[in-house]
Amino acid sequence: MKRITLTITLAAAIASANSRTAHVDPELLSGQGESNVIVVYQDDDDDTSRRKREEAITSGGGRNHKSHRQLRMGSLRTNRSLIETLRKDPKIRSISVDRTVSAAASKHFDPDEAREAAGLSGSSKGAYPGTGIGVAVIDSGVSPLDALRGGSSCSSSRIVYSENFASDSGVADLFGHGTHVASILGADSKCDKTDYMGVASAVNIINLRVLNGQGVSTDSRVIAAIDRAIQLKSTHNIRVMNLSLGRPVTQSFQTDPLCQAVERAWKAGIVVVVAAGNLGRYATTQGYATIAAPGNDPFVITVGAARNPEDGSDSQSDDTVSSFSSKGPTAIDHVVKPDLVAPGNLMVARTVFPSTLTSLLPGNAMVMDSKQYLKLSGTSMAAPVVAGVAAMIIHKDSTMTPDQVKARLMKTAWKGFVPTASIIDSATNTRYSVQHDVFTAGAGYVAADEALRSTEKIGSTKSAISPLAQVVNGKVVLSTAYPGLGTLNIIWGESSAWATNLVWGQNVILPNNIIWGSNIIWGTNVAGGYNIIWGESSVTGSSNPFPLALTAAGDK
Repeated sequence: MKRITLTITLAAAIASANSRTAHVDPELLSGQGESNVIVVYQDDDDDTSRRKREEAITSGGGRNHKSHRQLRMGSLRTNRSLIETLRKDPKIRSISVDRTVSAAASKHFDPDEAREAAGLSGSSKGAYPGTGIGVAVIDSGVSPLDALRGGSSCSSSRIVYSENFASDSGVADLFGHGTHVASILGADSKCDKTDYMGVASAVNIINLRVLNGQGVSTDSRVIAAIDRAIQLKSTHNIRVMNLSLGRPVTQSFQTDPLCQAVERAWKAGIVVVVAAGNLGRYATTQGYATIAAPGNDPFVITVGAARNPEDGSDSQSDDTVSSFSSKGPTAIDHVVKPDLVAPGNLMVARTVFPSTLTSLLPGNAMVMDSKQYLKLSGTSMAAPVVAGVAAMIIHKDSTMTPDQVKARLMKTAWKGFVPTASIIDSATNTRYSVQHDVFTAGAGYVAADEALRSTEKIGSTKSAISPLAQVVNGKVVLSTAYPGLGTLNIIWGESSAWATNLVWGQNVILPNNIIWGSNIIWGTNVAGGYNIIWGESSVTGSSNPFPLALTAAGDK
């Protein structure tokens, strides 16, 4: 009887609206039995109407329904029959599998060196430490440390809010990843009485725990945390969000609920920083087309990892992108990613003992000056560097929009990488080759001093959405002609102050055939092997044999 009630209710809604049908994840159409799903509602579905639909879904057999109201989404467990009914509702945009999400870290580079490599030197170091800026850390939790205290006498915790969305209880960091990320982002050496300083040492941390003690979560838990961050934006002045986590891309960003959630946060005025992923050594594509979701969303800032060789050099001239850092273009949509790279190789930062990571990686855990540290590599470590710099920019100018922050970071990024580099994995002594093209280094190496000195701002209504990579007449070009997004006032243009060559430098598309082999030469011709990223054999999710967490050792 409940099922009949639901069908009648939804049928009445369908009859009174247009003929739109929802996008349904192909995995749901091919499977039987019950599934955990995420429903994304249309923008024009008002709160009253959506509540009635949610009630109808629950009464019709949908179980464990949770509403994510700020995002116009809901997560639930349901069956194939109900999915078939829901897809006909014109007020539902998409129905997707609630997928597994994991940390984007992998197994001696301290935060102070990271600050220097990111251009945090001279007057900028400490001038704008992010005072009063809230940063939502959506991760495995953030445990209270002296390094995350503040005030003149270090008497107050800068973890101003904590909530658990993970599958196990508590807000403390059982995995050890989130505290490490937060320390890179905002450790204060004064309160910690060490020499280790985070990037933005005065930011407030909003601890939204989604990864459990094993570093695993689901889309719906991450979405619930994003929903809470938007809800708390005004209360805690949340202007930046850090997501050092991800999963394989399985559908277009336009229908992926995780991507749609980060877009909502972006449009709510929060700078969203996402780790690119650690699949840069994926042999089939030489690491290309391995950007993780939600880093495949063109609105957000997607960050790859860079390395500073342990040769005592202070110069950036020998820095390279890390071999494990995931590369673009994104699977399915071919968005140009990452947007930036930042220090993320063999990073030493404060953490909590004991934790899952300190037990799994005992050689990476250490005690120095009676403090507990962990050495990790990954784009997880690079993302909070950029999140910290974003907080500093907003501290200097509170009127900056997310698009203005992204555009400034990309244009001021250091673009001096050598065309190619040879890198050795520190654990196996395996040698990897890295080509510093737009899909590897993005717009370049984040440069905090340059970004803070700059006064250039794009218009408040303009978009810094990442461009698409397209093949036109046998050449790879960057395009802003996004199908299905309507009219966007996108800033990148050949004749503007934000022209392609000013933002991405001269190595936008290198005329070098190492990416696809002898049959493919960038900018010259297109051969059959091109379907590695442009065709059906793209790296698109379940076929990817590598997990996103703890797969890559650091580089020498």
